[in-house]
Parts: sequence; structure tokens; C-alpha cells
Amino acid sequence: MIVITGATGALNGATVEHLLKRIPAGQIGVSVRDAAKAQHFADRGVRVRRGSYEDPAALLDSLEGADQVLLVSSNDPGADAVSLHRVGIETAVAAGARRILYTSHQHTGLCSPFIPARHHAATEALLEGSGAAWTSLRNGYYAHSLDWLLGTWHEAGVIATPADGPVSWTERADEAEAAAVILAGERHFDGPVTLTASAAVTFDEIAGLASKVTGRDIRRVVVDDDKWMAEQVAQGTPELMARFQLGFFQAAREGHFAGTGPLLGDLLGHQPRTVRDLLAGRTTA
Repeated sequence: MIVITGATGALNGATVEHLLKRIPAGQIGVSVRDAAKAQHFADRGVRVRRGSYEDPAALLDSLEGADQVLLVSSNDPGADAVSLHRVGIETAVAAGARRILYTSHQHTGLCSPFIPARHHAATEALLEGSGAAWTSLRNGYYAHSLDWLLGTWHEAGVIATPADGPVSWTERADEAEAAAVILAGERHFDGPVTLTASAAVTFDEIAGLASKVTGRDIRRVVVDDDKWMAEQVAQGTPELMARFQLGFFQAAREGHFAGTGPLLGDLLGHQPRTVRDLLAGRTTA
């Protein structure tokens, strides 16, 4: 059995949907905080059980009989993510899982200015020491993040953010499908595997793309880090979240998200969606 945690979330929920196209529903289980929210999976034959990293006993029950477990990474900036991930890994091992898969991020590193990169690096070290076979899905930076990183560009005609660097913006839906391909055994990977878009672009280039898809002049304005932070907090963003977001720009400037490769497209059987696709979709929506 393949058990997927966090299956009522956007990423792993989509992975379950793609997995249902590849293997029988009876071979799939999901571990979720609220079983009622996963009723649409239960109705199709998926085993649904309650479980979370904060409740190891329930998590162990939800992982019963799992051959493979896909652990979703914590996305709460205020949480002790590594401790939560430790619980997930240790529980998967206790449940007898043959392989643990984990939703990581490209360019992990304990010294990264981007907080999740540090969490992912520490979690991968835990996976390495777990004694189980493991695969870390180092996904490219999720393109839907542009919805809040770009601000009100469509209305204002301006992209005003701190200095950045090239980012291989990658559609979350493509990453979810690739995870399903790997879980279904169509491709086998040990350790870290990087899954990114085929090109990396800067915000200057995104402004140019936005101008083309909208037919308007979208300008790029670089804002000082401290000024941008103050503006975000003044607009109601909690300071912790604003600093979390600033870490993205700082890491991008250092080239942490510039890596690209063909593997994601190979797994999908087609080219991953691009930033231009995303911007065009927002324009026509």
C-alpha cells in the first residue's frame, strides 16, 4: 500500500488524484487531520484514516501496512518543522514502510537565508539516518507563490519587490503528477531528486512576459529590503511571514533557485508549464 500524508492539501491531494489514474484505489491510503475532508477519496475506494505529525499514535495507525509513505513537509513558518518531520519519519519506520518519500525543495542547505531550505536539509539528514530507503523530492519553487510575491502588479502595472535572481518557477500540479509517477514505480530514485522547470527567470524577465501577455507596460521596480519589510508589515503581513518571504529574495539573489533540468518533463512526458502559462492564465481568468 502507498500512504500519502497531508492528502487534503493542494500538493499531496493532487498526487492522490494522479495516483488513482495509475493504480487501484484499494492500494492507496491517505493520512489526514480531518477524515471528513477526505470523504471524496473514501467514496472512490481509498483508505482514509486520521493522522498528523502532532499525534504519533494516530499517525502510526494511519500508516499501517504501508509499503511506501509520502510525507508532506510542514509549511507553517512558526512551527518546529524538523521535529514534526522527525515524528513522520520515525513513525513511517515503525509502521514498516519500505521507502519514505518526502516533499523537499531545490537547493537545500543549513546556511540558506530561506528558512525552509534549512528545514529540508535537516530532514534529509534524518532520512539518511532512518535506516529506510528514501527519496527526497526536491521540487522547484512553486509558481503559485507568484500570486503573492508579485503583489498587485496587474492592477498597478508595477512589480515592486526586493532584488532577486533567476528562479525555476515550477507548477505545483506538475510536481504532484511527477510524485505520482515515482510512487507508482514508473521510475525509481534513491536519495535526493531535483524536479524543476526547464528555465529560470528573474522578476525583470517576468515583467517583460507580463507586458507581452497583457499588452500593457508592466514595470519592474527594485525596493530596498528594509523598506519592503516595513511596507509588508504596514499592510498587515505578520513580521514573521514578511521575514520568511524576504528570505526567498535573499536566496534567489545568491542563485539558490536558478537550477534547471529535464527530469520533470521526462517524468510528465511533456514540457512543464511555464511562468508565461501562469501569467496568461491569470490574465484570462
